[in-house]
Amino acid sequence: MIVMKLELTSLENATSSLERSIHAAATFEATLPPELKQTVRSGIIQNFEVAYELSWKMMKRWLETNISAESVDGVTRRELFRQAAENRLIDDVDLWMSFHAARNETSHTYDNDTAEEVSDSAEHFVAAAQSLLKSLRARND
Repeated sequence: MIVMKLELTSLENATSSLERSIHAAATFEATLPPELKQTVRSGIIQNFEVAYELSWKMMKRWLETNISAESVDGVTRRELFRQAAENRLIDDVDLWMSFHAARNETSHTYDNDTAEEVSDSAEHFVAAAQSLLKSLRARND
C-alpha cells in the first residue's frame, strides 16, 4: 500500500484564521459599537465552522490512509472521534462532540444567545484544533 502525506495547509490556515479573529475580538471588543461586535462574532463563527469541518475531514482522511477506508466508511461522528482518539489524534471524544454540537447549532439556529455560545465554543476549539494539527504533523508520514 502506498501511503501519501496529508496536505495540512488548509487546516493550518483555517485554524490560524480562527485564532486571529478571536484575538482581534478580544483586543477590540470594548471599543466596538454593537453592530460591529455582532459582525466580528459572525466572523469568529464562520472561521470556527470552516476549521471544524476541515478538522474532522482531516481526521477521517488520516484514518482512511493509515488504518483503512472501510474503518471510517459510514461511521457516526462519535465513532470517527473514538477512532481518532484510539489512534492518538485527539484526546477527548466528548469535547469534540461538543464542538460538533456547536457546529450543528450554527446551521440550524441563529440567534444572539446561540451565536454567543458558539463563539465561546470556538475559543475552546482553537487549542483542540492546534493539538490535532500537532498530532497530524507528527504522524504524517
